[in-house]
Amino acid sequence: MFLHKGEVLFRQGESGPLFELKSGLLKVVRVQEDGTASLLNLILPGEVIPHHSLISQKDYHGTAIALLPAEVEVIPEKQWYKGLSENPEKYREVALLLQTRLRMMQQRIDQLTAVSTKERVILLQNWFQQYFPGLSVKDVLTQEEIGQFVGLRRETVNRVLRHL
Repeated sequence: MFLHKGEVLFRQGESGPLFELKSGLLKVVRVQEDGTASLLNLILPGEVIPHHSLISQKDYHGTAIALLPAEVEVIPEKQWYKGLSENPEKYREVALLLQTRLRMMQQRIDQLTAVSTKERVILLQNWFQQYFPGLSVKDVLTQEEIGQFVGLRRETVNRVLRHL
């Protein structure tokens, strides 16, 4: 399945299959009761999502939206969970997937704890460049999303980006 920039893969509160991102970039946003949206996560090629449903099925925690054109493989729930029960070695694969994701989240925490606001934005840009060479994070994420991702207000992100 192919998604164009801005297309929704799944919506918060729905349930359904798992997905493997083959190429592109997705964001996962969570909408609060008052309608405000928060960027929760960026999904990179090779990831199987939603992460919280890799071992047991749960409703989608957020809405996944393509930030770049994306190719996604649908993994039907019955096929995924049957494969887990028939082949315990798949649990090791799931553990490795989650370990990789945990390491990425640790990098994100490092970005949040960087001393200066400028350093936070630079660390995010460097991290982004590892996965999408030649693209700037500011060309893919809004200033509000960058701020949510590194714990800054949009106005601060705007000021930092002007000086980079």
